[in-house]
Amino acid sequence: MSAPHRLDRGHTDDLMTFLAASPTPYHAVANAAERLEKAGFRQVSETDAWDAETAGASASASGGKYVLRGGAIIAWYVPEGAAPHTPYRIVGAHTDSPNLRVKPLPDTGAHGWRQVAVEIYGGPLMNSWLDRDLGLAGRLTLRDGSTRLVNVDRPLLRVPQLAIHLDRAVSAEGLKLDKQRHLQPIWGLGDDVRDGDLIAFLEEESGLGAGQVTGWDLMTHSVEAPAYLGRDKELVAGPRMDNLLSVHAGVAALTAVAGGSELPYIPVLAAFDHEENGSQSDTGADGPLLGGVLERSVFARGGSYEDRARAFAGTVCLSSDTGHAVHPNYAERHDPTHHPRVNGGPILKVNVNNRYATDGSGRAVWAAACEKAGVPFQSFVSNNSMPCGTTIGPITAARHGIKTVDIGVAILSMHSVRELCGADDPHLLANALVAFLEG
Repeated sequence: MSAPHRLDRGHTDDLMTFLAASPTPYHAVANAAERLEKAGFRQVSETDAWDAETAGASASASGGKYVLRGGAIIAWYVPEGAAPHTPYRIVGAHTDSPNLRVKPLPDTGAHGWRQVAVEIYGGPLMNSWLDRDLGLAGRLTLRDGSTRLVNVDRPLLRVPQLAIHLDRAVSAEGLKLDKQRHLQPIWGLGDDVRDGDLIAFLEEESGLGAGQVTGWDLMTHSVEAPAYLGRDKELVAGPRMDNLLSVHAGVAALTAVAGGSELPYIPVLAAFDHEENGSQSDTGADGPLLGGVLERSVFARGGSYEDRARAFAGTVCLSSDTGHAVHPNYAERHDPTHHPRVNGGPILKVNVNNRYATDGSGRAVWAAACEKAGVPFQSFVSNNSMPCGTTIGPITAARHGIKTVDIGVAILSMHSVRELCGADDPHLLANALVAFLEG
C-alpha cells in the first residue's frame, strides 16, 4: 500500500519549523493539533458524551479525532466500518524536554542584578544552558480559568558562567555547578526586586490586563534557531529533538495514513508530557489518559468490555524516542558491537532488563514495517558496564497490557539545550511509522 520513502528531506525542513515553534509541551500539542485540523481531524472534548455529536465531531463516527489535555495529545483515525474490536496501532512519544522552569515566586536577585528563580526540570546537561540567550514560554492561567499560551522568543534571560580568572581550576578539574546557586538566570538590573514583576511583564507581552494571570507554567528555551550543519548539510542542530522529533514524525505519519478505507488497524498518536521526570501525572504515560481514550473509542462505537479486551490484545505500540548515536570522542562508552550512526536509519532499542519494552516478536513487527517502507534500521543496546535509560515503552506495556516496541532516532548531545541528528533520519523514521500504521 505504501511507497518507499514517502516523505523526504522536506520533512526535515518542516521538523526544524516545528521545533522552533514549540518551545514548550503546550506549544507542541497546539502545533500538532493545528496540523491535524488541516488534515481533517476534529477535537473531541473529554467532558462530552462520546456517543453524540460533540464540538462538531462525532466520537462514535469514522474519521480523525483528537483529545488535548495540558501538554499531551491523543489522536486517532477510525476507518469507515471499523468494528468495535478493531486493534490499534500506536505511535507513542513525549512532548517534554529537560530545561529550567520558573518557580512560584519568580522574582529574585542580588547585588544589583534582577533574576528569575528557576527549578531544574528533568536531567539537563546543565553546562549547555550557560551563556545562552534564552527566551521564556509556557502557559498562563487566567482568573476565569481559561489558559493562554505565551512565547517571548527573543533574548530575555541568560545564565552567566563564572569567568575563568575566578575559577582557575575549571580547566583541570572540570566545571562544577550547584543547581540552586549557579543556574538562576539574570534578566535585568536593579536593587529593588518587586514581587509580580515577571508576571506583569508577561501579561503586557500577551495583551492581558494587570492582575489577570493567577497561575503559570513557564520554562526557558534557547532562542537560537535550528539549522543544518556540516560541509554537505548532512546534520541538523536544534533544541528539543528529544523528543519532538518523534512527535513531529508521528503527526506526519498519522495524517499520511488518515483517509485510508482499508486499514486493518486504527492508527493512533499518543504524545505524553512528563516523561523526563517519571511519567506519573494525568498527562504522563503512567497516567490513565491513553487507556481512557482508547476504551471510550471502543464503547463509542457500540463495543463491550469484551471488544475492548480483544482490541487491546491485538494492539501494538511503537514507543518512539531518541537514542544515542556512537560518539566519536567517547566510543568506549558504547557497546562494542552496537554502534548506531546518524543517517543510518532509525534504531531498535533492546534491553533484557525491560528498560526498553522490545522483545523478539516486537522486533519482527518493526522489521516488517521498515522492510515495507524501504527504510534501513539499526540496533541499540547499552554497554553492560553502564546503566540503561528508559522510555514510555515499558510503562505503556505494563499499564495497558499491549505489545510495545522501543525505537527512535540516534542523536548526539541528548539532553543538551541543542542536540544533533542526521538530516535524513527524521524522514526515514516517519516513513517507517507510515508503514507501521498502515499495517
